[in-house]
Amino acid sequence: MDVSDIPDFDAHEDVRVFEFDELGARAIIAVHSTWRGPAAGGCRVWAYPQLAPALTDALRLSRGMSYKNALADLPFGGGKAVIIPPAGGFDRRALFAAFGRAVESFGGRYITAEDVGSNVADMQIVATQTRHVGGLPPKGGQAGGDPSPWTALGVFLSIQAAMKWRLGRPLNGAKVTVQGVGAVGADLCRRLVEAGAEVTLADVDATRAQAVAERTSAYVADPKDIHRLDADVFAPCALGAGLNAMTIGEIGPAIICGAANNQLANATIGEALCRRGKLYCPDYVVNAGGIIAVHGEGAGDPVAQVAEKVAAIPGRLVGILKTAERSCLSPAAVADRMARDRIGRGRPGKGEARAERKTVLAEPGPIRG
Repeated sequence: MDVSDIPDFDAHEDVRVFEFDELGARAIIAVHSTWRGPAAGGCRVWAYPQLAPALTDALRLSRGMSYKNALADLPFGGGKAVIIPPAGGFDRRALFAAFGRAVESFGGRYITAEDVGSNVADMQIVATQTRHVGGLPPKGGQAGGDPSPWTALGVFLSIQAAMKWRLGRPLNGAKVTVQGVGAVGADLCRRLVEAGAEVTLADVDATRAQAVAERTSAYVADPKDIHRLDADVFAPCALGAGLNAMTIGEIGPAIICGAANNQLANATIGEALCRRGKLYCPDYVVNAGGIIAVHGEGAGDPVAQVAEKVAAIPGRLVGILKTAERSCLSPAAVADRMARDRIGRGRPGKGEARAERKTVLAEPGPIRG
């Protein structure tokens, strides 16, 4: 298939599908933009039912990384990888070694790291095949390791800022609902409870939800109802497109601020939320802590310097909220406009001459190692 025929294709510079024959697995690496530097974004492992939804996810996630890196003022473009593992058990070491060779085939134009379904140990395997990888164990007092705590910190600080902006209140005594308690969501729950918030969480994995609730002194709700509950803040921390035409009329809290990527099913949802009086905090603004940490790792920054950069996230959020208020636009529209301008796509055609439309075959060839 021609990748440019997919609705979420956005002048991506490079999209490749790799088939790992012996493993029965596939990987997609999508480079959206290298306008600001090498495309950086994590590796998601997910059991997509078919290639088409995996391609859509890779396209959307890589574009989101371009926006995220641009608004975080990092010298990175945007890219993302998704791995479709084989059904049942598989050789994890062999899979991530093959993926590392796929990353290396980009010659430094794509830098990978952890994401949903991958971890530090996986990135160590990737590092045996390529140096274009972050999220590795830290050395000395420098940044490194699992970036998810930094993502959680940025979201936590952003929730504090959004509470003050919209409700004029601190987190102490506030009610927050958290959808999805993986690595980032669980750490966010901990921080919120420690700040005095009353937290209700939900996860499709009931065992995990209960474990995190017991560990953090949070309440548990049904995943189908978590966005409907009466609260001050709703924090989506699961997969994308949770804010869509079916759910936006059901959202209870006045503030939406969470870690999930691509929370809006499409651009019109941001405007619809604004009309409904909901304050949506653009996801790629508030969840940039992880990629800030990955950049700090590559630059050899000390942990304290990474913490200082993550602490700047809520200030950027408030700046966007102020601009949105002055211009009568939604925060999502303001953030998108700023991000596209910073990657050279603020006007039609600007910067897109760099893009090469790549053809993705329905039956791609095997990765050559």
